[in-house]
Amino acid sequence: MLFKQQVLLRQKLFVLGSLAIGSLLYLVARVGSLDRLQPLCPIDGRFGPRGQDEIPLRALQFKRGLLHEFRKGNATKEQIRLHNLVQQLPKAIIIGVRKGGTRALLEMLNLHPAVVKASQEIHFFDNDENYAKGIEWYRKKMPFSYPHQITIEKSPAYFITEEVPERIYKMNSSIKLLIIVREPTTRAISDYTQVLEGKERKNKTYYKFEKLAIDPNTCEVNTKYKAVRTSIYTKHLERWLKYFPIEQFHIVDGDRLITEPLPELQLVEKFLNLPPRISQYNLYFNATRGFYCLRFNIVFNKCLAGSKGRIHPEVDTSVITKLRKFFHPFNQKFYQITGRTFNWP
Repeated sequence: MLFKQQVLLRQKLFVLGSLAIGSLLYLVARVGSLDRLQPLCPIDGRFGPRGQDEIPLRALQFKRGLLHEFRKGNATKEQIRLHNLVQQLPKAIIIGVRKGGTRALLEMLNLHPAVVKASQEIHFFDNDENYAKGIEWYRKKMPFSYPHQITIEKSPAYFITEEVPERIYKMNSSIKLLIIVREPTTRAISDYTQVLEGKERKNKTYYKFEKLAIDPNTCEVNTKYKAVRTSIYTKHLERWLKYFPIEQFHIVDGDRLITEPLPELQLVEKFLNLPPRISQYNLYFNATRGFYCLRFNIVFNKCLAGSKGRIHPEVDTSVITKLRKFFHPFNQKFYQITGRTFNWP
């Protein structure tokens, strides 16, 4: 008899314990849900007086999950209308430079809840075939966003393609333009490294960097080599300045973005007239990968693709010296035009 009473008591305690744990889990989930559905937080100044033109700044998980579904085409027109979502032309474009850190910059800016990024490079303005499809084709390549979020795309070929400045000007003469640069010789070697990896993947042979960067007939820097031409930043920027004032450009230090990203991102926030939302919490150094990764919230982290941070081949020091000497006067002019100085040799 006593044994049966003990068994019944244990069963009751087990049921009560299960109920208590279940209630606790429900409350935790409910609090998390309420937190994600906090009232919209306005951005002061840029988007109008408080109480008007509000924008969601807190519900990151909800926003990102919802927009992801829309990007996959899983949303109905009614759902899009109810959530007041639109596909809008970009208010800012990362126009270059190749191997300067354009992908890292785009992903890091996407930490800001007022920013929505185009996942793929659109190549609208630098590709004649795409450009012929018209501006509505371009708009439909943009992600869904709330009306007062900033859509940003990046296509680093824009910076060096002659037709692009005029084409972007015709779309939006007041657009914000972001250029991320690295030390020119390092950038050229990184450019070469990416192409080399692609060749090796296809079991193709490729010239050494030294043979491409230096003209064997003159022993001078080969300005016909695209990796070298791209690093002459001032030549390309001068073409853009025929259409846009320098105030519409912001220069990002790609080398510093690798080692100390937060100050660079805060400068971009200011340039885009965004309230400061990206913090050190959102960036953590991954010792295994050797660079900073992104933390959106307590459960969602992201590192850049494994192809980032490739190891560069060893390059003859005399070639590096020759390249740095070649780039030096162009760098000085770039500093003068942009008002930003870098510690490039």
